[in-house]
Amino acid sequence: MGSNEVLLDVSPYARVLKDGTIERLNGTQVVPAGLDPLTGVLSKDIVICPQTGVSARLYKPNITETSQKLPLIVYYHGGAFCIASAAEPLYHNCLNMLVAEARAIAVSVNYRLAPEHPLPIAYEDSWAALEWVFGGEELDEWVKDHVDLERVFLVGDSAGANIAHHLALRVKKSDPDPKVKIAGIGMIHPYFWGKDPIGREVADSFRKSMVDTWWSFVCPSEKGSDDPLINPFIDGSPSLEGLACGKVLVLVAGEDILRDRGRLYYDELVKSNWAGSKELIETEGEDHVFHIFNPNSEKAKSLIKDLGSFINQK
Repeated sequence: MGSNEVLLDVSPYARVLKDGTIERLNGTQVVPAGLDPLTGVLSKDIVICPQTGVSARLYKPNITETSQKLPLIVYYHGGAFCIASAAEPLYHNCLNMLVAEARAIAVSVNYRLAPEHPLPIAYEDSWAALEWVFGGEELDEWVKDHVDLERVFLVGDSAGANIAHHLALRVKKSDPDPKVKIAGIGMIHPYFWGKDPIGREVADSFRKSMVDTWWSFVCPSEKGSDDPLINPFIDGSPSLEGLACGKVLVLVAGEDILRDRGRLYYDELVKSNWAGSKELIETEGEDHVFHIFNPNSEKAKSLIKDLGSFINQK
């Protein structure tokens, strides 16, 4: 058997070869930052933490009033914690559209990927980016000059929505003068899971097993799919009452295997003593992160509009 023998297949994301090589099957393409001719959005790449290599792609809408303060979207991309980047073409296009719709500055974060950097490294990198926004050294002029720090939103899809949840729990609500202040969270098809199947997972053992494999690939935990990082309702998980933000939008897709986890998150949020505003929007007939793969569809445009409205609601 050669060194290219596949030891572990984590389709559609990656596979591990016999010699230890990790071969990513998707999410490896990149496009440069710059001016997007369709939206007028300008982007550029920055390094946030030279020691770890954490970086971001910044986005600025086409604004003529330079003194105007705008909301800030801190965006965490999806990809099961193991693929993709802010420069991946589909994500770059999505951020251009979202920034144009919301008329907001965006910081799209490049966190280090598993399994080379197993969890919780992605959470630590993402937190470092958020701390940078709120007073990091050498803060970029787009953030410094154009952002209203009272209107900072965490937005993410799939794994990125999971990250946003955990970062909002990390902010200490009891702190009378918190360094990090989050206005709201936009969660697109959040990546939560659990050992015991719920909803449609019960009758879909193939996809249930597939998602179990994805998680064990990036988080070698003895708790498996009931690790509190992926199951926010298992014993030992922090209470949703600790979410340090004023509002939450949960978006789910009707054909997504993760749909029932997103619904459960919303239901538990409603039942909790968390006092913020919460909203659930379901897109019927679509699968996981459909807006990334088919951004010009009417349903994708509607999703982006929903996010823009959420960010700009007073």
